[in-house]
Amino acid sequence: MPSSALPTKASAGPGSPAQLFWVFSQLALAGFGGVLPIAEDRLVRKEGWVSAQDFLETLALAQVLPGPNICNMAIMLGDRFHGTRGALAALAGLLLPPLLPVLLLAYLYSTWADSAIVAGALRAMAMAAAGLILAMTLRLSKALKHPKTDGLIACLMLAALLLLRLPMLYALGLVGTISLGLAWRRQSKRKD
Repeated sequence: MPSSALPTKASAGPGSPAQLFWVFSQLALAGFGGVLPIAEDRLVRKEGWVSAQDFLETLALAQVLPGPNICNMAIMLGDRFHGTRGALAALAGLLLPPLLPVLLLAYLYSTWADSAIVAGALRAMAMAAAGLILAMTLRLSKALKHPKTDGLIACLMLAALLLLRLPMLYALGLVGTISLGLAWRRQSKRKD
């Protein structure tokens, strides 16, 4: 399958909770600056455990739940494939392997935080993470069910945050209300 093609159907999923642990461990260790773009590539394209549409729907639910998006997704996907054991295995895979490197980096950062080299490296990592998220967003936009209205919602959110400089909570309230209105309108047109 070409790398640009988006799978529409998912495969059978991981064979065991241990496989969930292994894959989510690899995601966690590879995900400097953010695991989400790497998770999308691995879970949708390489493993084929979920379709692009399913990934988007799971991500949408993960974003409205409290806690980190990728942790919420790990729990939901682990539970879907292997119940409570799968949820615990996926979450443990995501959190345990990077624990020691993160503690070591925190210690090193506390020692070298004032260094111009460290500040420059952190800015570069932030830009790389932003680029990964933008690439994932553009790739996943092909799987949207309603690209025009979904694109409009994305643009409204960007405008609310970047142009109007609304706090996140207000932007979510405003754009969420508009999004619900559009969904309600689309649903009522289907019934007619």
